[in-house]
Amino acid sequence: MSVVFLPRVLRISARALGTAGWAGHRGCSGWTSDGGPGHLYGGHIPTNPVQKALLAVGSGMAALQNPYRHDMVAVLGETTGHLALLRLRDRMKSSPEGHSILKERPRIRLSTLDLTEMSSLPDGSLGREYLRFLKENRVTPDSRADVKFVDDEELAYVMQRYREVHDLLHTLLGMPTNMLGEVAVKWFEAAQTGLPMCILGAAFGPLRLSARRLQLLTASLGPWALRNGRRSNCVLSIYYEHRWGQSLTSLREELCIEPPPLSLSTLRKTT
Repeated sequence: MSVVFLPRVLRISARALGTAGWAGHRGCSGWTSDGGPGHLYGGHIPTNPVQKALLAVGSGMAALQNPYRHDMVAVLGETTGHLALLRLRDRMKSSPEGHSILKERPRIRLSTLDLTEMSSLPDGSLGREYLRFLKENRVTPDSRADVKFVDDEELAYVMQRYREVHDLLHTLLGMPTNMLGEVAVKWFEAAQTGLPMCILGAAFGPLRLSARRLQLLTASLGPWALRNGRRSNCVLSIYYEHRWGQSLTSLREELCIEPPPLSLSTLRKTT
């Protein structure tokens, strides 16, 4: 089933995913709560509980059918994640660094990254390895969808921040962007955030793995990801923009994240 089978009013809302932008994107990195009458922030689409439920069902089915439908994964996360977002927000507020992030509302976008400076950082530093990850995988932080269906301005920012640090988690965890790497990151995120979207991805993602990759996940990567997701400090409470020069080893130790059990090259070659 696809999102096209949703009622017309919800199809209109779903199409808005590709057209409504963040009016709150002030300059390079700002955020504003002024979304106009009836809107909590720029790009916000008000929905009632029934609409949210239908969006959740339709987007969930579409995402299960095609995990690379990031727009549907985004809708699923926004329509099911309220309680988890509350807990994440509270964890951020309990940390001085996380509190600063909630107050200042930084954005991780190409327009906010000093690519020249990051490329001059030493190998092994967060900024250099993150930039290498973006280049090698031909991805950009600008591809992350803007939040639209979260009916709380502060929680909407928490969800946006989660999306924009996702590629940083790949870097921190040493995971590639193939299906095995994505599932391992989802297992970490499920344990770390409790977001239903992540739990769903962690539960159903393995069904798309080859026998060899499934063996690696269940025997090695999965237990490592769950263990570290549960015990590590809140990954949303790190002001990464102030940490580009810090070594990955040091940041992993600070967050209580063990080094990955398999090398990146091995994970990429596994079929």
